[in-house]
Amino acid sequence: MSKTQTNTQVVGGNKDFGQTGKFVRENQKSLIFIVGAVLAMVIIYVAYQRFYIAPREVTAANQMHVAQDFWEKKQWDKAINGDAGYPGFAKIADEYSNTKSADLAYFYLGIAYLNKGNFQKAIDNLTNYSGNDYMVAAEALGGTADAYVELKDYDKAVTYYKKAADKANNKFLTPMYLKKLGLVYEAQNDYKSADDVYKRIKADYSDSPQAQNIDEYIARAEAKG
Repeated sequence: MSKTQTNTQVVGGNKDFGQTGKFVRENQKSLIFIVGAVLAMVIIYVAYQRFYIAPREVTAANQMHVAQDFWEKKQWDKAINGDAGYPGFAKIADEYSNTKSADLAYFYLGIAYLNKGNFQKAIDNLTNYSGNDYMVAAEALGGTADAYVELKDYDKAVTYYKKAADKANNKFLTPMYLKKLGLVYEAQNDYKSADDVYKRIKADYSDSPQAQNIDEYIARAEAKG
């Protein structure tokens, strides 16, 4: 590279730097305002989490245990609506929104409504669950599929059983949801898909309870397919 070329590049670089400095000087007030606004938002968010959400999280968690006890005893109405001064999951979900306890309450509500035969409410609550516990998330998806089966909306049931099986990704829940998926395929007269699902259970989950008599399901799907 010649000296002429080198000097040309350096001069060009200095010119660009000068233009950048000029931009900063001319927009200094705006930049300070933007930085200040961002810092203010961060401070507000931290304060919101620490002084508003955190105390509500503790209160909600402390109030959950009675509703959970009703739920485990299958006393669905009391689990939903509460009893003797203790809130049920419906109140917890409503009054403590944006907390982890409220999010979990949607799952409990969904399963309670599913067992009560209120399938649309079950779907509404289960699909509101957005927690990070993959096992609970899988059960929420599976419960949603169960509700759609009861409503005879088999297309949505297929979608949610697939999601549940994939989300669970374990030898306990996955074969259970796959077998339910196969049965829905049969209800749709899609015996080829049912056969594929049953054979997947046999190949990948041979030790599961669902695999013990899976050959009967495979034979039935093949005979009708």
